[in-house]
Amino acid sequence: MTPHPRLSLNQATIKYASLGEALDVTAAAGYASIGLWREPVQEVGLDRAARMVADSGLRVSSLCRGGFFTLPEGPQRRAALDDNRRALAEAHAVGAPALVLVAGGLPAGSRDLVGARARVVDAIGELVAEAESAGVALAIEPLHPMYASDRAVVSTLDQALDMAEPFPSTAVGVVVDTFHIWWDPRVRDAIARAGAGGRIASYQVCDWSTPLPADVLLARHYPGDGVIDFGSLTAAVEATGYSGDIEVEIFSEPIWASPYAEVAQRTSEAFSTVVAPHLTTIGRVPGDRPEAQTIGS
Repeated sequence: MTPHPRLSLNQATIKYASLGEALDVTAAAGYASIGLWREPVQEVGLDRAARMVADSGLRVSSLCRGGFFTLPEGPQRRAALDDNRRALAEAHAVGAPALVLVAGGLPAGSRDLVGARARVVDAIGELVAEAESAGVALAIEPLHPMYASDRAVVSTLDQALDMAEPFPSTAVGVVVDTFHIWWDPRVRDAIARAGAGGRIASYQVCDWSTPLPADVLLARHYPGDGVIDFGSLTAAVEATGYSGDIEVEIFSEPIWASPYAEVAQRTSEAFSTVVAPHLTTIGRVPGDRPEAQTIGS
């Protein structure tokens, strides 16, 4: 089965693959797009990674991840912001249109959610000019509330939009990830709001099923293997005019332990069954990718 031209295999779905292995498997499976993670890119070096991506013929749907902005002012916060500046340069070099941001959880010993969220906005404000210069959108990803204490104090799409809207839509957007937002009774209105503002930087799909594993970070499933209504959510995203790549990003030990080619094929089949029937546009030409340019050009 040839993958849908808008389907992107997020590298986290084949977590243990090197950059070269991930590119080879994704291209061999017939995908047009891949979502990259920073660590495999850094392992080979940025210049080599950019050449490898160009040689693969794949476009890059996003780079994950930046963020972790909730620390109070001090050396650790400055280091986190500097790391995000490097992440923007990496995203630019590999041709990723968006840098996915995970906001960060509560600092140790803190119960101040309001203050933590305010520091996220402040950090984004510091990075906006560099994001615009790089041509890379800072893509705020709301995570399910079960991750609010340790991973992301941004829990709903509306919260992410509240943080994004003070800034230009070309520089700050949001990630619509079905795993994290499917439960929200306001989610369809929030998707419409995101679309009206031109804020959807990425659409990610995977499924939710209970019981959750002991490590809830690894609770994701192939689309169709859980309870999420991909039809209504995908239709809501499509109604906004979003026609970009759609990533399947799965954190799951059993899936990570499977052969990479098998995972790529199963991902394509699941997407074709439960997501693709609700798509109204083909999107970009398969194999097309934006040309990486020098920052500041």
